[in-house]
Amino acid sequence: MSYPKLSLQNVTRRFGSMTALAPTDLVVQEGEFVCVVGPSGCGKSTLFNLISGVLKPDSGTILIDNQDVTGSSGHVGYMLQKDLLLPWMTVIDNIVLGAILKGGASKAQRAAGVALAKRYGLGEFINHYPAALSGGMRQRVALMRTLAMQHEIMLLDEPFGALDSQTRLSMQQWLLTVWSEQKRTVIFVTHDIDEAVFLADRVVVMSPRPGRIREILTVDIPRPRPLSCLTSPEFTALKRKILDLVFLQDSSSEHHDTQESLAHGS
Repeated sequence: MSYPKLSLQNVTRRFGSMTALAPTDLVVQEGEFVCVVGPSGCGKSTLFNLISGVLKPDSGTILIDNQDVTGSSGHVGYMLQKDLLLPWMTVIDNIVLGAILKGGASKAQRAAGVALAKRYGLGEFINHYPAALSGGMRQRVALMRTLAMQHEIMLLDEPFGALDSQTRLSMQQWLLTVWSEQKRTVIFVTHDIDEAVFLADRVVVMSPRPGRIREILTVDIPRPRPLSCLTSPEFTALKRKILDLVFLQDSSSEHHDTQESLAHGS
């Protein structure tokens, strides 16, 4: 029997009296690229922290390959928006940092790190320090570090959010190349709806207060996706639908909050 790569079943999380994540179900198949979008406060980061085991849910179950990993860590690769490269280490040492922290990188692990760097455009820079790299190159190193940890599921939390638009688009194309070759399962949080549609097989749209999945939309744009697809009717229609889901819901939440404040005389 074939099981989903990742399954969330009725997962919830509260912080005091605030519900950060309402009961949530999500199934991600092996090798799938799923993007998560939504307004601030919709529970995207909470969702990632629950999947990675940084947080434990108040209820529900998280399964990887049908194995219960609820509240336990070490099962996924997790990359944040900040590259968090160690400035006193070279590019290759930053790539194999996971192995170094576990007692030292073997010759084979370092060789695999060098091969990754060469395959994805960093071969000339393996002995450089992070200060000598551009923002895009630093993010490539951070992604190589996540890949080198050999987890089949990768959580990418707005990894290109701090980059300028041209560098960001270049990194999106580069990431799709890496993903198609490495066959990892990717869950990617972003505030950029164009980015979500361009990258994803499916887009998960979340709504705020309390965070929950509002809708999951399939991206029926054939791969590989050329840049010309960014202006196609299919792309524009899906982008419009996601914008409506995110911003109409956001506005209604603000309206509800305003009404609630008025009702309490505040």
